[in-house]
Amino acid sequence: MIRARALQATLAALFTALLPAAVAVAAPTPAPADYAALGDSYSSGVGTSEYRPDSGSCLRSDFAYPALWAKSHPVGSFLFAACGGATTQDVRDSQLGVLSDRVGLVTLTIGGNDAGFARIVSSCIFPASDAKCDAAVNEGIAYANNTLPGRLDGLYKEIKTRAPKAKVVVLGYPRLFERATCPLSFSLHKRDALNHGADELDRVIAARAQAAGFVYANPVPRFAGHGICGQDPWINALNIAEPVESYHPDRDGQARGYLPTLNSATAPAGS
Repeated sequence: MIRARALQATLAALFTALLPAAVAVAAPTPAPADYAALGDSYSSGVGTSEYRPDSGSCLRSDFAYPALWAKSHPVGSFLFAACGGATTQDVRDSQLGVLSDRVGLVTLTIGGNDAGFARIVSSCIFPASDAKCDAAVNEGIAYANNTLPGRLDGLYKEIKTRAPKAKVVVLGYPRLFERATCPLSFSLHKRDALNHGADELDRVIAARAQAAGFVYANPVPRFAGHGICGQDPWINALNIAEPVESYHPDRDGQARGYLPTLNSATAPAGS
């Protein structure tokens, strides 16, 4: 009996040794999520002087910060919907169709055109008086405080509904001007007024983005010292030959101002 049991144990051990080893199957790596870039000219890349032929009047550029970010990060589809001149309503009407539950990141700059960016800057160009400039800036600030919050809230709510899994990063606007001597540009008073207007706009945008549970990314620190009238400007001054380029970030502004701002906002915690 003892010998029989010993033989059975030996045969069982031998049989087990002959079985093929279990092959560990690695879990499939999930596909990268899509990235949707929404917003206005500061996100489409107006000011970089080279645009995608298929972007028409939206003037989307491969030198814009969304395109640069997409090139340096793993993404599924890059959904570039930002369009020069867009308002909050334009984004709702024409850009949100790219969103879905496959989108993992949404970025946008929006609100400047709602508040009358082009009209305000035009109201300050020589020979306009300081008083006329102040009036235009103050009108824009009043709009930003009284009307824009509701428009942003409606847009942000719809983004959350259409892209429920996405991290949403709302980027603000840089100050346009430095305070250095600049005889061929705006007066110092006008430059201060326009910068103050940008600060007030950013304050409203930041508050509504945070209320929606989004990330607000402030580009002002990155652009500090690189506004118009600075020694190394990253924002285009008035360009009579190509007026649409005026008062928008150039390629350095996109690559060295906005892109690092977005990188900081999307970096993993603790990195």
